[in-house]
Amino acid sequence: MIWEQLENYDALSGRAAKILLEAIRVNPRSVLGLPTGRTPIGMYKRVVEDCGAVHVMPTHHCFRDVTTFNLDEYVGIPHDHEGSYAAYMRHKLFEHVDVDPARTHIPDGNALDPGVECDRYEKEIRDAGGIDLTFLGLGRNGHIGFNEPGTPFDSRTRVVALTESTRSANAPHFPDGPVPTAAITMGIGTILESRRIVLLASGSGKQDAIARLRSRDISTAFPASALWMHENVHVLVA
Repeated sequence: MIWEQLENYDALSGRAAKILLEAIRVNPRSVLGLPTGRTPIGMYKRVVEDCGAVHVMPTHHCFRDVTTFNLDEYVGIPHDHEGSYAAYMRHKLFEHVDVDPARTHIPDGNALDPGVECDRYEKEIRDAGGIDLTFLGLGRNGHIGFNEPGTPFDSRTRVVALTESTRSANAPHFPDGPVPTAAITMGIGTILESRRIVLLASGSGKQDAIARLRSRDISTAFPASALWMHENVHVLVA
């Protein structure tokens, strides 16, 4: 596990964007695992600043041949709902770069059978050849994706109940209706199959979680500790 301390959130965002952009420059057909939430917003902004300029130049390409898989989506929320992670990705990244919508994948939280949807999503990842590079945020309790403490390290994409703290934090995104009670998330086992992982952790509220991860105490009580079992993890801290 490689640890890199950045001066502040802006520096972390710039470094993360550089890693992402370098990956797709080296391999224009990269398969990326992408997160949502507050921490990656700066990274996406920097990526858009770089790729948005080439977006209007037909001889230059950035995301044209890239395939993306998002970590999670709320259950019971259609992709056109402004509180959905699909809307988040459109607004923060997809609408501003030359990505092929057919190559962007987000779990369908409005699927009639969420269990079948989870199996379908796993198959899509396999059919794409697996994920080359996954970016993760770090929850205060060590969660990655929506994999909360107690999640088995071999878990696959599945439906999970959202904690009350998570629902409260996300309530502002649902001003006109109930906050979702469940989500579809990539499992820890699915995430660990990525060839490379970059973990982003920023802010004073994450310092305890960062310290616990540094301790290398591997336990399902702290989901992010599973990353110590992976041979290629880069942690960016600010």
